Amino acid sequence: MADPSSYRPRPGEIPDSPGVYRFRDEHRRVIYVGKAKSLRQRLANYFQDLANLHPRTRSMVTTAASVEWTVVSTEVEALQLEYSWIKEYDPRFNVKYRDDKSYPYLAVTMNEEFPRVQVMRGHKKKGVRYFGPYAHAWAIRDTVDLLLRVFPVRTCSAGVFKNAERTGRPCLLGYIGKCSAPCVGRISPEDHYELAEEFCDFMAGRTGTYLRRLEKQMAEASDEMEYERAARLRDDVGALKKAMEKNAVVLADATDADLIAVAEDELEAAVQIFHVRGGRVRGQRGWVTDKVEEITTGALVEHALQQLYGEETGDSVPKEVLVPALPDPVEPVQEWLTVRRGANVSLRIPQRGDKKALMETVQRNAAQALVLHKTKRASDLTTRSRALEEIADALDLDSAPLRIECYDISHLQGDDVVASMVVFEDGLQRKNEYRRFQIKGFAGQDDVRSMHEVITRRFRRYLAEKEKSGEWAGAEDTPVDGTPVGVPLTGEDDGVIGGPKDDDGRPRKFAYPPQLVVVDGGRPQVAAARRALDELGIDDIAVCGLAKRLEEVWVPGEEDPVVLPRSSEGLYLLQRVRDEAHRFAITYQRAKRAKRLRSGPLDEVPGLGETRKQALIKHFGSVKRLRAATIEQIQEVPGIGRKTAETIAVALARSAPAAPAVNTATGEIIDEEEPDTTGGSSGESVSAGLPDDRRGQET
Repeated sequence: MADPSSYRPRPGEIPDSPGVYRFRDEHRRVIYVGKAKSLRQRLANYFQDLANLHPRTRSMVTTAASVEWTVVSTEVEALQLEYSWIKEYDPRFNVKYRDDKSYPYLAVTMNEEFPRVQVMRGHKKKGVRYFGPYAHAWAIRDTVDLLLRVFPVRTCSAGVFKNAERTGRPCLLGYIGKCSAPCVGRISPEDHYELAEEFCDFMAGRTGTYLRRLEKQMAEASDEMEYERAARLRDDVGALKKAMEKNAVVLADATDADLIAVAEDELEAAVQIFHVRGGRVRGQRGWVTDKVEEITTGALVEHALQQLYGEETGDSVPKEVLVPALPDPVEPVQEWLTVRRGANVSLRIPQRGDKKALMETVQRNAAQALVLHKTKRASDLTTRSRALEEIADALDLDSAPLRIECYDISHLQGDDVVASMVVFEDGLQRKNEYRRFQIKGFAGQDDVRSMHEVITRRFRRYLAEKEKSGEWAGAEDTPVDGTPVGVPLTGEDDGVIGGPKDDDGRPRKFAYPPQLVVVDGGRPQVAAARRALDELGIDDIAVCGLAKRLEEVWVPGEEDPVVLPRSSEGLYLLQRVRDEAHRFAITYQRAKRAKRLRSGPLDEVPGLGETRKQALIKHFGSVKRLRAATIEQIQEVPGIGRKTAETIAVALARSAPAAPAVNTATGEIIDEEEPDTTGGSSGESVSAGLPDDRRGQET
C-alpha cells in the first residue's frame, strides 16, 4: 500500500487550468482517469488526510504510485480526452458499463456497391447505417421480412451473392419478390443504392411519405382496373403498417430523443436507454456497472453519455437527450454532444407530460434490470461460495458462515420500537426462519440497549432449546436479569410458522445457532451484541456490524473497521443481508404503528368484534355519544345483549378523558363532536396529534 504523500506533486507544480489526469500504479498501469475544470483544485482533493477520504477513493490513492496530467484548452476537450483514455487504458477504478456489445442492431452496409441489410453486433463500422439496438435478433428479422415486400434490398452474404453472379440464378428471395436480385443484373447499382436509402429513411422514422405514395399508386391502379397490382400495393401498405405497429407511438410530436434512466445502490448501478425516433421507441439497451469510485447520479449519467455517443456523429446523436440528473457542470457535456451531432442538442430533465411519463417507464426498466442482475448474481452457487469464503477470511473465522443471522432496530422518533431477525443459509434467504420482536424492556429510543435486549432474548431461547433436547447441561443458565433459561419469554411476534418442530409438532423457533451474527450498525451495536452473548456464556458465535454510511464492517474489540473491496462478493452478501433485515424491521414497525393509530377504547372490550363495533358507531355516530348512552340505549343496537352492554359501558367509563380539551391560545374549552370511525378516540379526530412522517425519522 503506497503513501500518497510519497508521490504528491510539489506546491505550484499543478496548473490551475482544465485538463485530464491519470493515476498509475507501481507497474505503470493506469488505474484511474479523470477530468477537471481546475487540475490544481481537483488533485488537491486526493492528497488530504486519508481518514477524510471515501473508502473507494482511499483505496485508489493508496494503490497508485504516481499521478500525471495533460492540460487542454477547454472542458469539452477534457471530456473528449477523458473518454479516449478510458477506452485506451481501461482503468480498474473508473466506471465501466458492461454488456454493451451484446445488443443486436439492424445494419445497412451503405459502404458497399450493393448495400446489404443484416443483423450486426459489436463495434460499429464506418459507412454502415445502424438502427436499434433491439432486445432480440428475431425482432429485427421479423421487421426486415415485412419491409422486404416494399424495399427488396439485398440480404444475402458475400458468398451467396458471388455464387448467384457466377451461375446467373438468384436465390429464393429473388424468385418470390423479396430481393431485387442485383446479383443477376435485374437492378442497376444506382437504383439498388437508392432503394437502400429509402429503406433507411423508413427505418429512421420518415414513414408517412412512403405510405402516402403507395396508397396513391394503389388508388391509381384501381382506377385503371389493374386490380392485381392494386392488391399487391394494398398488401405492401399493410406490411408497412404492421412493421410500424411493432414500435408503438409514445410521443405524439414525432420527437427524436434518447431517454436515459439510472437505478443504483451502494455497490452497483443499472442504466437503461430508450431510443425514440419519430415518436416511436426504435431501440432499447441497458448496462450494469460496479461503483468502484465515489460517484453521483449526474456523474453516472455523464459516463453513460460518453459511452453512448463517444463514437457517434450526425443523426446518431438525437436532438434531445432526457436524463434523471444533469452532469455537473452540464455546459461542457451539452457542447460536446452538439459538436458530435453538428447541431444543437438539448440535454435536460423532463418535468411534465408524455416525456416525464415515458421517463418513469424507463426508470422502472432500470430498477428491474438492477434487481434481475442482483438476483442472477445471488443465485449463482460459485458466487455465493466465494462470498462466504471472503467473509470468513475478512473476519478470521475458522470456516465459512453457512448460517448468518442479521438484526435491525426500527422505530419512529422513539415510538413503536421493534426489531427484526432475518436468516440466510448458504447465501440464500430462509424466510420461514425470520422473526420479529417488540422492544418491551424499556421505553424510548436507545438502539444499543434495544440490540442488547434482542440478542439476549433470541439466544436465551436457543439455550432453552438446547437444554430441552439434552444438548445443554448448564446449571448456571440464569441470565443477568434473573429470568431462568427455560422460562418462556414474551414479546416475540414470530409472524411466520416454519423451521424445525418439537415432539408436539410446534415449531422450534430458535433451535439452530448461526455461525455469524450481523447487526445493522457500527461499533456500539456490535459491542452490545457481543456483550449479550458473553453474558449468556456463548463464545462460539462470531459477531460483526455493517455501518451503512461507508459500508464498513466492524468487529468486537477492534478500533478500526474491516474495509472489504467494493467489488467483493462478501461485501455484496453482507449488504443484502443487512438490507433485508432493514426491510423486514421497517415493514413490521409501520404495520404496528398503523394498528396503534387505528386503535380506540372499543378495542379494550373483550369479545367485541369488528362487526359489532361498526354497528355501535353507526348507531350512535361517535364514541362520545356512545359513552353518554345508558345501558338500555346500548342494548338497542342489534347483536348487543345486556351483559355486553354493561361491559361496553364499563370499558368506556374507564377510558373517559380526565379533563376536557382546552385551546391554549384562547382558553376556550373544546367541545367539538366529530363523527368517529371504529377504534377512534372519543371526541377528537383520529389523526389529531399524530406524528407526521414527513417530520419524523423512521429507522
